[in-house]
Amino acid sequence: MPPTLITLAVWGACLIVLGVVIYFFWQIIGRVGIVALPVAVAFLLTALLYPVTGRLRRRMRPIYATWLTMLLFFAVIVGIGFLIGTRANEEAPRLIDQIAKTSHDVQGWLIHGPLHLKESQITGVIDELTKQLSERRGQITGTVITGATAVIEVLAGIVLMLFVTFFFLKDGDRIWNWFLRAFGGASAKVDRAGRSAWRTLSHYVQGTVAISAIHGIVIGATLAVLGVPLWAPIAVLVFISSFIPIVGILFAGAVGTLVTFGSQGWLGAVIFIGVLIVEQQLENHVLQPLIVGRAVEFHPLAIILVLGVGGVIAGIAGAAVAVPVAAVIYRVLQELLRREPPAPATEPPRSQPLHPSGDESRERSTAEPPAPGEAVSPQRNG
Repeated sequence: MPPTLITLAVWGACLIVLGVVIYFFWQIIGRVGIVALPVAVAFLLTALLYPVTGRLRRRMRPIYATWLTMLLFFAVIVGIGFLIGTRANEEAPRLIDQIAKTSHDVQGWLIHGPLHLKESQITGVIDELTKQLSERRGQITGTVITGATAVIEVLAGIVLMLFVTFFFLKDGDRIWNWFLRAFGGASAKVDRAGRSAWRTLSHYVQGTVAISAIHGIVIGATLAVLGVPLWAPIAVLVFISSFIPIVGILFAGAVGTLVTFGSQGWLGAVIFIGVLIVEQQLENHVLQPLIVGRAVEFHPLAIILVLGVGGVIAGIAGAAVAVPVAAVIYRVLQELLRREPPAPATEPPRSQPLHPSGDESRERSTAEPPAPGEAVSPQRNG
């Protein structure tokens, strides 16, 4: 048989076996997804909080450092939630009034503007939308019930995530050493791969949090200057959405644009879109290379594909953790498949000639002759 055909057959057999293994692996992940996803998020949260715990451990016991870190994290979350709730309660009525006024202005522009639409046409579109909502009321009710079940699952996942994060912060080093015992002689290689993956994950998470915070501050300040209601909740939405590369900022930007258009009209929406485009270009060309750097060496096409796979498997949460998980797997495979150069052979030490006599001149003449032009000083015998 031709060598090329043999090579292709071997590669085909290997790909078939690999595909079967991946298929069963995804089946297992799908069945334990309610556990696997909180654990993955706990890894990300641990990578974010561990620097705080590490600094506190220098001044107190690990258990106290872990509890203090978790309490600080809860304080930040509660503070953000209180800010969002307060702003939403104060500004929601004003936003509704502004949206109603903008809708009336848009309707007038459609009738008297360049499109010259008839009022009956606009009324027909509104009536059709109302009819579709009435006909699909049963489906909407079923979706609400399904959403309630999903909320219960999300709450259970959050509790599990917090427990796993607590023990990762407190006993992460001991858990890792226990895990390495299963690899025996290969534990050193696995340890090197794990530490490389952890550095990649920590760098990615901390850099992404910094970039997301910059996104939220810039967008929130822009909306506040424009006088847009609910600017604080939209800024938080931008911060959370920025954890999903490419797709998240587009979604949050679309929501911010609609709210800005509904409250401030065309001019405010155009200004907001301009700030969003400039800020996005700043992230792509300055923030990402400087803050995240080479933590994730993925092409944008690879990022899109990874996001798609994560979204299909676990929805929005899967898309959020898809890129760091793929980066960790890539680093681990790099380290495990890397071949270490052979250690250089050490030469045995050469035996030095022994001179029982203490005469230095005899030692010099025995070892090597004097160089040309070198003056030989007379030696005095002991």
